[in-house]
Amino acid sequence: MDEFPLISICIPAYKRIEFLHRLFDSIAIQTFKDYEVIITDDSPDEVVATFLKNFQGIENLHYFRNLTTLGTPENWNESIRKASGTWIKLMHDDDWFADANSLQTFYEATINHPEHSFIFSAHNNIKEGKTFKDEILLNAAGNSLLKRSPLNLFKKQFVGNPSCTLIRRDINVFYDSRFQWVVDFEFYIRCLLKVKKYYYINLPLVNVGINDEQVTNYAFRKPQIEIPENHLMAEKLGFQILRNIFVYDYYWRMYRNLGIRNIQDIKQYYTGLVHPLLAQMVKAQNKIPAVILKRGIFSKMFMSFNYLGSLFTKT
Repeated sequence: MDEFPLISICIPAYKRIEFLHRLFDSIAIQTFKDYEVIITDDSPDEVVATFLKNFQGIENLHYFRNLTTLGTPENWNESIRKASGTWIKLMHDDDWFADANSLQTFYEATINHPEHSFIFSAHNNIKEGKTFKDEILLNAAGNSLLKRSPLNLFKKQFVGNPSCTLIRRDINVFYDSRFQWVVDFEFYIRCLLKVKKYYYINLPLVNVGINDEQVTNYAFRKPQIEIPENHLMAEKLGFQILRNIFVYDYYWRMYRNLGIRNIQDIKQYYTGLVHPLLAQMVKAQNKIPAVILKRGIFSKMFMSFNYLGSLFTKT
């Protein structure tokens, strides 16, 4: 095995051995072999280390026990920092490769499209305990939107979760550890703004395990999480992103869904700058009866009027 493998499979682990075993089984059968496996362990006990001692079938394996618990997503970053491969294949411990040729197909994409540093594939969503696969493909309309601007990820998270990606290590972009709810698509936006283009594989190469322990379930519709993260993201990316209608609609829907009716509703969760366009958005929603605002067609109509008016306001 080369000292510097082509692909580093980076696995940020935390206790869940039954999931980790499934992932390792899917790695062991891969036909493509020029890889290393990096495990960064956030577990408070020896359960992952014990599992690795007993698992057979993966040779180029490197285990690192975190001295302190890093949490999500800093443990993801730690696994990437430990990698030596040209390409980073982050794999969450509850996801796994769809078949034995998944890694080979990712590899072929790097050879056939060497000008691309950001690659992602379709995937299967599989709810734990179920056998039904929900195949998630990027359709032509979504592909066109994403090629037009990475900001169109605010319309829909077209890329999927990080396990669906293969990213060149030398683009040197890491996940922002201040985020949980927006962590993946904020990272994708920064990657795509840097590399300018991507390559999409229209085959489900990864199975994504859906379970109740995931952060997305914990954070959904929690204003104490969504409000500070989304405002920090707007400040970080620059408030000019609000010129994109999908970004504007994203923040409009966030305020509507969380029942934010005035600036004080924001300030109880976020002490930073609330941009005038966002303040105006909240003020506009406060003038609309909540029962009407919750109806999608009317909400979209009011949002469109407000978006057009915002184009005449300096950011």
